Amino acid sequence: MEFVLGDRVLDVDRHELRRGGELIALEPQVFDLLVYLVRNRQRMVSKDDLLQAVWGGRIISGSTLTSRINAVRKAIGDDGRTQRLIRTVSRKGLRFVGTVREEYASTDPSRPALTLPDKPSIAVLPFANLTGDPEQEYFADGMVEEIITALSRIRWLFVIARNSTVAYKGQGVDVNGVGRELGVRYVLEGSVRKAGRRARITAQLIDALSGAHLWADRFDGSLDDVFELQDKVASSVAGVIEPALQAAETARSGHRPTADLTAYDLYLRGYAIFLSAARQVPQALSLMEQAIARDPGYGPALAWAAYCCFALIHGNRSDDREAHRRKGVDFARRAFEVAAEDPNVLVNAAAPLAYFGEDIEAMIRLVARALTLNPSFAHGWYVSGMIKMWAGRPDDAINDIETARYLNPRARMGSAVGVIGYSHFFARRFDKAVPNLLLTIQEDESYAQPYRALAACYAHMGRLDEARLTAARLRVITPVVMPDMSYLRRSEDRELLVSGLRLAIGE
Repeated sequence: MEFVLGDRVLDVDRHELRRGGELIALEPQVFDLLVYLVRNRQRMVSKDDLLQAVWGGRIISGSTLTSRINAVRKAIGDDGRTQRLIRTVSRKGLRFVGTVREEYASTDPSRPALTLPDKPSIAVLPFANLTGDPEQEYFADGMVEEIITALSRIRWLFVIARNSTVAYKGQGVDVNGVGRELGVRYVLEGSVRKAGRRARITAQLIDALSGAHLWADRFDGSLDDVFELQDKVASSVAGVIEPALQAAETARSGHRPTADLTAYDLYLRGYAIFLSAARQVPQALSLMEQAIARDPGYGPALAWAAYCCFALIHGNRSDDREAHRRKGVDFARRAFEVAAEDPNVLVNAAAPLAYFGEDIEAMIRLVARALTLNPSFAHGWYVSGMIKMWAGRPDDAINDIETARYLNPRARMGSAVGVIGYSHFFARRFDKAVPNLLLTIQEDESYAQPYRALAACYAHMGRLDEARLTAARLRVITPVVMPDMSYLRRSEDRELLVSGLRLAIGE
């Protein structure tokens, strides 16, 4: 979907703002802020609305919010004095008041070839949390994710990733518009209510083209049977979308990862914390280990614990690298033993094993198997690209990352564009590496890896002042400028990074 704002075009699907043939660079949060203002132009939006929609409810400083709003104004040719397009009302909020024209462009042939017309396609919108307790948002979000996972295991069904629908959270949505924006035929929406040890899930399936309600149901049960409730919802949806698949396809591919609800809650909390910022990984690992202590055979928690161990070492946040390496390898191998047919487990266990020195081509094949089981698995494509970058296959890595971004256009961009930046760097395309690495840093300034490649990149380009400044910022985050790089399998890649860093720090 595109919004035409005068001489600028806001392309939601491609995550781009263009003026003529020129691409206007925007930080991810600035882009999301602009999209939110345009989509909600019929009303005044408050600061709380913006924090929830763009920052996931996190508290940020007033100066940070002001700087992002100013960046939006600058990108669209507005300013705080004239307020021609974005009007500020004291103590009330903001409203986009410019003229907007909506267009629905045809599919770009340069995109990955995942054609929707030949297969059923669905978007599962965020379920409303009706518990009255904001702390239970994670439970509603986890419910949606589990349903998406169950549906995604049906190979003939194209399922939009959860992060692509999170922008609709807390909004009254036009289902027809959602279908056009996300390129799907069907939309599933619903709600979750918890009361004591009981849960009620309501869901309805809508034909996004006609607006017709195809199916609706309500599921009540004990929280101890939450996975059974999820299976019922997934089976019903599958049966309505394409009877030929039969609800048994969902039941056959469905797998209850644990019967322990407390372990499940710990896993959901750890998963949410892991995604928030690199500095939160130790807390995420602690929660995963608590889940594993309750259920030693909990495959998804084992795989994410392994991934956390890899992330701690890779981000130079480990207080005992060897201990975390041993734990990471153990967690990953145990995950394979208990859930070797789960795409999430295959992907999240293969990444740390590849990083810790296992046969990297074998790990690439394991991830490819996960993508065969679930071709719509955006995170799987991301990990595939990351491992291929480590293996010295930068162009293959970029292709996989672009597929991940296509499948999940509203995901946080940082990690993905970071892999693209490193891949361009190793391919000696320094001019293309720099903007991607800068985007990664802007999204999470606490993550050390992009600083290293950016400093080396500037150094090889002869921009030594910028290289030294970037190296100085790296030292603020971590004293480790040149960590172990053995995970990079090509010696020329390691040498390119090391030589650039040496230039940057003046050795």
